Amino acid sequence: MILPVRQVADPVLRQIAQAIPLKDLSAPWLEKIIKEMSVTLAGCVDGVALAAPQIGELWRLFIVGERAFPKRDTSKPWPGDLVFINPVIVRQSRRQIDLTEGCLSVRNLYGTTRRHERVSVEAYDQLGHKFVRHASGLLAQVFQHEIQHLDGILFIDQAQDLHEVVS
Repeated sequence: MILPVRQVADPVLRQIAQAIPLKDLSAPWLEKIIKEMSVTLAGCVDGVALAAPQIGELWRLFIVGERAFPKRDTSKPWPGDLVFINPVIVRQSRRQIDLTEGCLSVRNLYGTTRRHERVSVEAYDQLGHKFVRHASGLLAQVFQHEIQHLDGILFIDQAQDLHEVVS
């Protein structure tokens, strides 16, 4: 079932999400949340990632979908959304760049944000394996954006040149 994506006025988006206990990484309740997030993200034609607070779940969890990888080999099937549980940025480049950004929780509003050009994120997958994922470009922007969601921060808090685009 596609869940509604919480919008900017919803107070849950301003709360700090809680870490998921490591003992629960394979728990049915967490599997259910991840599945709901995947279905919801797939139903958002302009979305590339989704953080748990955006569906009202205050857990440190986000997923990244297929649309975040526009240059991937489409002759191979998509293996499924990337799952980041208890993510932490462990490294970031000194160089920052200005990027256009939007958000599923701030519909039709876009602005310019300053993001680190490259980041490395450490997290757990749903099987309990710790991993580090290095990123640049769109993926680095996505990681920073989603982790800010987990800290109760929206891109509009720091964006410049906000403008509305009606589709």
